[in-house]
Amino acid sequence: MKGKNFVVGLIQMSMDKNPGDNLKKAISLIDKAARKGANVICLPELFRSQYFCQVEDIKNFDLAETIPGESTEVIGKAAKKNRVVVIVPLFEKRTAGVYHNSSIIIDEKGKIAGHYRKMHIPDDPAYYEKYYFTPGDFGFKSFKTKFGNIGTLICWDQWYPEGARLTALQGAEVLFYPTAIGWHLYENKEHGKAQLESWMTVQRGHAIANGVYVAAVNRVGIERQTKDSAGIQFWGSSFIADPQGIVLAQASVDKEEILLAEINTKRIEYIRQNWPFLRDRRVDAYRGIEERFLDGK
Repeated sequence: MKGKNFVVGLIQMSMDKNPGDNLKKAISLIDKAARKGANVICLPELFRSQYFCQVEDIKNFDLAETIPGESTEVIGKAAKKNRVVVIVPLFEKRTAGVYHNSSIIIDEKGKIAGHYRKMHIPDDPAYYEKYYFTPGDFGFKSFKTKFGNIGTLICWDQWYPEGARLTALQGAEVLFYPTAIGWHLYENKEHGKAQLESWMTVQRGHAIANGVYVAAVNRVGIERQTKDSAGIQFWGSSFIADPQGIVLAQASVDKEEILLAEINTKRIEYIRQNWPFLRDRRVDAYRGIEERFLDGK
């Protein structure tokens, strides 16, 4: 299939408090995306539940599941039926006391074909992920599928150019970013526009700097984990950008949508021929990039 075009489908959806209902909705939307022509379909981060990381509550560990497990089994059947690849972001139970924020690649035969664990784990107000997730230990990975090579970073990873670069260097033609990001309701009016624009800009930058497509899929809706919580308004705005950073498709801020765009692998080569950033990298001059901070030295 090398060199052939394929279609990615992003499923922007809201989440119910019932994990079973979220799984059923996801299956329905996967079927719909496949009928619309999608070959590689991606769900939002932690799609089985509402975003529980707004609070630190030991009961939320009960939401985690093993891999393989219920989600991979059920979605595997849907992938096989529709002959599509599905990126399945999950709260992974690795063993007692060790949990990850993960993405699983299900191939068109319904089998697990890849596994990525979120590398960058945030700890911000209402995003208390360090309480729940162990940092990923697989590193950054590209996966070969029937349709093309894909990378599957997750949410907070999207702010780090190092992750995008290392994934692209392994051959990924599309960087997928399943996401759960939104506005704190108390600061939306003052900072909301700038935050959303920053989110899109940095990811479009990854597309440009690496000569790849970027596909970011978010959830929508307002979620509150407690009555007293300020809550998060997830800003949707899922989008797909080409290797020049051009936005090919973008969803609304508040509606469930299936977003589609064609991946043209020949365009990747064309853009890289004209903007040969990978050719001109000074790999001999980047010593220090692995340090936390160089302290002015």
